[in-house]
Amino acid sequence: MNEPHLLVILTAPSGSGKTTIVRHLLAHHPELAFSVSACTREPRAGEIEGRDYYFLTPDAFRKKIAEKAFAEFEMVYTEKYYGTLLSELDRIWNSGHTPLIDIDVKGALTLKSRYPGKSFTLFIQPPSLPVLEERLKARGTETPAMLTERINKALMELNFADRFDRILVNNNLEQAKSMADQMVKDFLNRDR
Repeated sequence: MNEPHLLVILTAPSGSGKTTIVRHLLAHHPELAFSVSACTREPRAGEIEGRDYYFLTPDAFRKKIAEKAFAEFEMVYTEKYYGTLLSELDRIWNSGHTPLIDIDVKGALTLKSRYPGKSFTLFIQPPSLPVLEERLKARGTETPAMLTERINKALMELNFADRFDRILVNNNLEQAKSMADQMVKDFLNRDR
């Protein structure tokens, strides 16, 4: 491929509603296809290999790093790697779709710089840190140590919000989905 196709990239602190907005966009934009990330964490209940993530061992992930198989990768948490495989982007582009990528802040910025002018980056922001903390507690998936780690990471991630094409404060989920829908529509139709 001589020139990269378009990319839609969503990022947010954990618990900001990003996954719900991603699902909404996929349901309302048939031209989008979910880019399955690779990771080294254990699958959560209901997650399926190749649909939710490509679950790799840390050694297998590091081997792919050495092979330059990633468009971007990060060690998001201690020994927890996440990355976007070049082969996954090619799979989606070759099917005639635009990848919708749901990744962490640093990975999103890496992709934005790797594909300048071809990517749309959307930062989903919680209305406040107390609201974010309540959302994370309500999920029931976080130990106290994990909750602290996620809150500290959210504080760091919020400092990068202004580096994204758009910031969307998720104060009202239905309104946030509608606004994200319009932003993506505008990006995909910008050259038409």
